[in-house]
Amino acid sequence: MKKLISICGSDGDDERLTRHATEIAYQIGRLVAQKNGVIVCGGHTGIMEAACKGCKEENGITVGIMPYTKEEANNYVDIAIPTGIGNIRNYIVAGTGDVAIAISGRWGTLNEIAFCMISRKPLILMKGTGGCVDEIINGNIMQNVESHYYVASSAEEAVQKAFELMTK
Repeated sequence: MKKLISICGSDGDDERLTRHATEIAYQIGRLVAQKNGVIVCGGHTGIMEAACKGCKEENGITVGIMPYTKEEANNYVDIAIPTGIGNIRNYIVAGTGDVAIAISGRWGTLNEIAFCMISRKPLILMKGTGGCVDEIINGNIMQNVESHYYVASSAEEAVQKAFELMTK
C-alpha cells in the first residue's frame, strides 16, 4: 500500500512565500514520488502547488483536498476531492496522511499543525521556511511541545524522517 504524506503550507506567490520555502516543497514532492509515496495537500497554489509539481515531475501521485470545488485545484493535482466545507478541510488534509510535513504557513497551516499535535500524527516541521513553522521551532508560539514534532533542515532529511516514521 502506498504511503501518504500530507503537505501543510500556505497558498500564494513569492510575495508571501519565500523562494526557499517553495523550493523545499518542490524538492519534498520529488523525493516523496521517488520513494513511491503520495502527496496529499489542500490543492491550491504556493507550497501545495510546488510540492505537487515536484511529485508530478517524478511521475508521482498527488491528491488535493479542496475547500469547495475540483476547479480550484492547481495544475499538478491528479485527484481533486471537492469537500464543500471550506477551511474545515484542513482537518482532512492533516488527518489523511500517514505523516505530515509542514512548510512555512499562516493560519491554515497552523490549524493543520495543531490537529497533528492533538491527534499525535507524526509531524515534521521544515526549519528555515518562515511563517508559523519557524515561529513554533523558535518557541514563539506553542511552547513546550517539542516532543510532538520533529524538525528537519533539508528536504532530504524531512522525507527520510517521514518514511522512517511510517515504518515504525
